Amino acid sequence: MARQIRFNAFDMNCVGHQSPGLWAHPRDKSWKYKDLDYWQDLARTLEQGIFDGIFIADVIGYYDVYKGSNYHAIHQAAQIPVNDPLQLAAPIALATKHLGIGITASTSFEHPYTFARRLATADHHTKGRVGWNIVTSYLESGAKNVGQGGLRGHDNRYEVASEYVEVLYKLFEGSWEEGAVLRDRENRIFTDPSKVHEIAHKGKYFDVPGYHLSEPSPQRTPVLYQAGASGPGKTFAAGHAECIFVAAPTKSVLKGYVAEIRERIAAAGRDPKKVFIYTLVTIITDETEEKAQAKFEEYKRYVSYDGSLTFMSGWSGIDFGQYAPTDVVERIETNAIHSFVEHIAGGDKSWTIDELAQFGGIGGMGPVFVGAPERIADILQEWVEDTDVDGFNIAYAVTPDSFEDVVGHIVPELQKRGAYPTAYKPGTLREKLFGDGPYLPKSHPADGYRDIEAVKRREAEQAPTLKSVNG
Repeated sequence: MARQIRFNAFDMNCVGHQSPGLWAHPRDKSWKYKDLDYWQDLARTLEQGIFDGIFIADVIGYYDVYKGSNYHAIHQAAQIPVNDPLQLAAPIALATKHLGIGITASTSFEHPYTFARRLATADHHTKGRVGWNIVTSYLESGAKNVGQGGLRGHDNRYEVASEYVEVLYKLFEGSWEEGAVLRDRENRIFTDPSKVHEIAHKGKYFDVPGYHLSEPSPQRTPVLYQAGASGPGKTFAAGHAECIFVAAPTKSVLKGYVAEIRERIAAAGRDPKKVFIYTLVTIITDETEEKAQAKFEEYKRYVSYDGSLTFMSGWSGIDFGQYAPTDVVERIETNAIHSFVEHIAGGDKSWTIDELAQFGGIGGMGPVFVGAPERIADILQEWVEDTDVDGFNIAYAVTPDSFEDVVGHIVPELQKRGAYPTAYKPGTLREKLFGDGPYLPKSHPADGYRDIEAVKRREAEQAPTLKSVNG
């Protein structure tokens, strides 16, 4: 039996997502992002292809680094307009039975107490098929528009994120005990008050004294996704994430990342094989090599050069509009996505501005695989064997065509080789992915917050003693 390959669909509640300009292609339907039937139809297609889930990205803010303006972002619909991703969970769940629904939400722009209720609600509505992609955000425009003046420093954002997830673990895992909800009609007791606890969190960034507002959802804490690839991002992912997404432009970059992150996971006391790593790719395929290549050439004619550099500038924090197309990308320290700069300026290839724009024009910062099903299956299996990655986070060039092509051509070829699932496992998203129970395992740091009364006693003992004025 060949090693099983896993697929996620990478999308966003916007136009074009990471293929700027391809919204103009006559078969692209990303402009229907506002319509629930678009999302439900796509979800049914992905479930037919036994995808682990649909991973819905998000940004708060807009891309205004390129040429010092948001003109090209607005002109080319480069992730603006963009709608809220969490509201898609319920309609997607209604249209499917198994598909996981990964929702991106930032620890920088929403208080953990209110977010905990929104996330628990989604887990209830989907019967335990929700995951949370934990991001710290990278757009200055987002921070300014929620009254923060500007982004915190990169490393400080992860310090905030660490406390943020601590609050959520306390709320999800410790506030309501198992069996707290009785629904005892005879004695008219819905919930046993003795089994519902205040979390009494008082930290550096958040004060949350009280009770979680929602009763425990099917997974308590939804499946945890994370995409940070900088030093602090890797440390955070190794400690918390169950699924990790990476955008690696080359196989050698990916191999190094996977090896390092698995070592970090083991050092954190967790099983590195129980954390799935997905790498970003775009697949363009058809019945024959000739048809696939013709499709790729057709798509390339719609790529927006300015739209591509709008993304590249926003992700890196570097205004690529100030350089000539033949200039080589240099490493510059910024407050944006550190891993982007490391992979491009510090990788095994030198990139000119023009090459960067062309490379990122379809599918963002992952490679584009073009070919007939047999060739694509060979490539995917080779990447899995050579890098130890678990699967692929599949972006689209044109939607829903790109996803339909993968489901119609690539999935059957991989299944024929014994390298892809033929059915879903039962249960919640966590159970489908890992085959264990619906809750986070005891090896996860969330386990330390399940006895909230013990947590409060421990924190009280560790708190610094304050001397009196006369002391």
